[in-house]
Formats: sequence, C-alpha cells, structure tokens
Amino acid sequence: MNRAPTEQLNFAVVGCGAIGRKRVLALGPGASLRYACDLEATRAASLAQLVPGCQATTDAQMVLADPAVHAVIISTLNASLAPLTLAAVRAGKHVLVEKPGALQAAQLREVATAAAKTGARVRLGYNHRFHPALRQARALLDSGALGPLMFLRGRYGHGGRKGYDREWRADPALSGGGELIDQGVHLIDLAGWILGDFPRVEGHATTYFWDMKVDDNAFLSLRTAAGQTAWLHVSCTEWKNLFSLEIYGRDAKIAIDGLGGSYGPERLTFYKMLPQMGPPETTVTEYPANDDSWRLEIEAFQADIRLGREPAPGLREGIRTLEIVEQIYRQSGYPVADDGIEGKGK
Repeated sequence: MNRAPTEQLNFAVVGCGAIGRKRVLALGPGASLRYACDLEATRAASLAQLVPGCQATTDAQMVLADPAVHAVIISTLNASLAPLTLAAVRAGKHVLVEKPGALQAAQLREVATAAAKTGARVRLGYNHRFHPALRQARALLDSGALGPLMFLRGRYGHGGRKGYDREWRADPALSGGGELIDQGVHLIDLAGWILGDFPRVEGHATTYFWDMKVDDNAFLSLRTAAGQTAWLHVSCTEWKNLFSLEIYGRDAKIAIDGLGGSYGPERLTFYKMLPQMGPPETTVTEYPANDDSWRLEIEAFQADIRLGREPAPGLREGIRTLEIVEQIYRQSGYPVADDGIEGKGK
C-alpha cells in the first residue's frame, strides 16, 4: 500500500471536465495535484495550468505507476469509472470516484475485492450528502428531533437541452442507463443514508419524451425491513429543474427544496408537530452561500486516508445503489451492463 505522509497528500485527477475541475479547485492546502490526465490533451493542459507544478498528460497508466501519487480522483464518463478505479486500487492508490462508480454493481464488487487486498480506500462521489440543508437534516435526525422515522419522498429532475438525446448520457454503452443511473442514484443514496437498506425494491423506468434507448423517468418504492418507505421520482422531462426531499417522522417533518443555481435557493423547513396537533411549529432556514459540498467531500476523503477509516458512502453503499438501479431496469425491460447493453428503444 502506498502510504501517504501525514503532512501532504499527492493527488492526480483522471477526467478533466467540469466535475474534475470542481474537484481540483476544492483541494485544500494539505494536498497537491501532481497530474491532470484526460484523453483530450488540451483539456488536461487547461486544468493543469491552474495548479503550479501540475503535469498534464493523456497517459493514465503512467499516472498510476508513479509512487509519489497517493490518491486519484476519477471523473470520467460512466463506462470508464470502474476500470480506472480498479487499476488505481490495484496500484495501491486511494480513489474518489464519481457516482455511480460503475455501469453495474459487479464491477464495484471486483473493486472491493482488490481494495481489500491493497488497503486502498474508495469513496463514491455523492456530494449531495454535503450540501448544507442535507447536513442540517442529518443533525436533526441524529438528535432525534423527528422521532421514529416513517417514510420519505424525493423528487429530482431537469429538463435536458436541445440535442440531449444525442449526448453520451443517452448512449447505454457509455452511461449504463438514463435518468435513473444519472440523478436517480443521488436520491437512492440519500434515502439509504436516512432510512437504511431496502430489501424490498419496486418501481419502473420508462422513456416518455426523449428519442433515446435509455430512460427519461423512473419511479421507485423502496422499503426497509421495518416497513419504512422511500418514494422516489427522477426525471429529465422536469422542464423547470427541481430538487425536493421530504422526511417524515412521528414527531416532525423536514422539507428540503432546491440545490442552488438553476434548482432554486436551497432551504430547509422544519415542521414540528405540537401536542394539540393542528398547524405545526415551522422554522425555515435558507442557505444563500456558494455550494461548499465539493470542498467538504474532498476533506472527508482526505480524512478517510489519514485516519484509515472506511469511507461512507463507499463501495458498500455504491454497490447497493447500483443493485437497486439494475433491479428497476430489469423489471422495466431495459438491459443492464452485464446483460449486454443494447438499449430498449421505444
């Protein structure tokens, strides 16, 4: 295992698009970026020039072979995530890999086997957990303010853009699926973070609008062993971008709306049930500041490495999320990666 010094972690980023850039800009003073790697040399060079001493390259194998690199950020198209993560883990590198981490759960299981041998830590990039409203919700849940949890309801969607059905996300060989594996995995991850595992999975995915072989809407009903339900809908026919997550306990409710930017102001509303019932006691908190979830997530990853702790969300959560995605796709007639992706088409 490539042990990192306590004073500094040396990073590389593979995939220098918008998300890779966000990750690099979120690196704190305790980390350095040695390589910016991308199949497009100009994109790698554009990112490398932002960081003194960073080398641009198109050769991922060279990056992974450098013993001075302790950790790798992988932010490529979905189809490349798992192969690159596996290669990095086998080379003894810690990895922060973007969601969904793979095209299928089996690929992440292979990564988990390799990570167990090398001691590499692998964090899945689910930055929504680090949004301020979600952090506040977590604190309220942990305090017991909601009482026993009953169910949650989540909606997440965008409206695409002209030509969206000809982009890489519409190609099942590159994406692994449509809206469910794109934004849907965020909702599944948050639901599991709040309610726990879901042994009962029901729902369907479908293509209503876009001319593509992957889904543009998915509807899920997930149930815990205790019967708590996560009721989720994701859509890329949501003509006005939307994020909404409502968490219901016996004593109170949390409603989170917006993520900033085109999704609208991020706010958390806490509804506390009164002894006499009727209208609840209501507290609204808004978060107008810039999104700091990327910085907080990279800090958590660095702490995973320094403390030798298991990341959360890590491979276990990533595998379970993809298992749910695969189950919904199979139930809906969409082939998944290990079935040989051909696409459904409608």
